[in-house]
Amino acid sequence: MVEELIKEHSGEYKKKALWESLPKGMMYQTFCVVFDYLLDSGKIALDKEGHIAWIWNPELVKKYLSKPELWV
Repeated sequence: MVEELIKEHSGEYKKKALWESLPKGMMYQTFCVVFDYLLDSGKIALDKEGHIAWIWNPELVKKYLSKPELWV
């Protein structure tokens, strides 16, 4: 639910505004756990003003993982 909202509104919301736009029923602590997971896993990023953007692109990851010269 959080992922879909971020994908649809990438770059529009800050953290608290994003939580407030979610359907009621998700506790803020739960939202923070999900948010931190997405941030740590590299699926979302924050700009210097705090806006949240979806950056995960699985097709691009597959492209780069298939290149042997990029393996460490």
